[in-house]
Amino acid sequence: QFLMANKLDTAMWISRLFTVYCSALFVLPLLGLHEAASFYQRALLANALTSALRLHQRLPHFQLSRAFLAQALLEDSCHYLLYSLIFVNSYPVTMSIFPVLLFSLLHAATYTKKVLDARGSNSLPFLRNLLEKLNANQQNILKFIACNEIFLMPATVFMLFSGQGSLLQPFIYYRFLTLRYSSRRNPYCRTLFTELRIVVEHLITKPACPVFVRRLCLSGISFISRLAPTVA
Repeated sequence: QFLMANKLDTAMWISRLFTVYCSALFVLPLLGLHEAASFYQRALLANALTSALRLHQRLPHFQLSRAFLAQALLEDSCHYLLYSLIFVNSYPVTMSIFPVLLFSLLHAATYTKKVLDARGSNSLPFLRNLLEKLNANQQNILKFIACNEIFLMPATVFMLFSGQGSLLQPFIYYRFLTLRYSSRRNPYCRTLFTELRIVVEHLITKPACPVFVRRLCLSGISFISRLAPTVA
């Protein structure tokens, strides 16, 4: 009854579980490397479906207008719909599947707990214990996802020069990264950029750091800071 009363949430729950399943079989290619590549695409397509459903839930009345597009781009679900489209037809990259896997796992765990609560407060205690441990590590998981989002930017550039990526991919991914940096719901990308800058600045101020490395890092920090969008 609970699942039927919340059909859209249930559909997203199932698609997230399928995303976790496909992502796991890509990361751990138990069925062979050829099958792993197809699971990579399935995971991203399932994530795109979940993101589209979530976006529809957040903005149910679609309008073909600039204002609606601007509103949609503020939603994290729109960001990850774009993310899935960026990588679904590209060369499989393990780093790119972790944000999809972990976000799906966290959201699926939250809804699974609601399903268990609907069944009864004492139902499946072992599974409840696993969900509690996952929830306790949520902040670390979100930071790890943000780290993946950041380091995928140079990875897309490397893929371009190695012949495994397209010319447009780094530019489109840069747009995705600016959306994540400006996210209202998830500040972890901004937080990680700040923490990485503090760590690098601390390391290059040490006397043992060569001058050319210090200058190179300062130039890199200045360049990245200029590219960062303004956050309201």
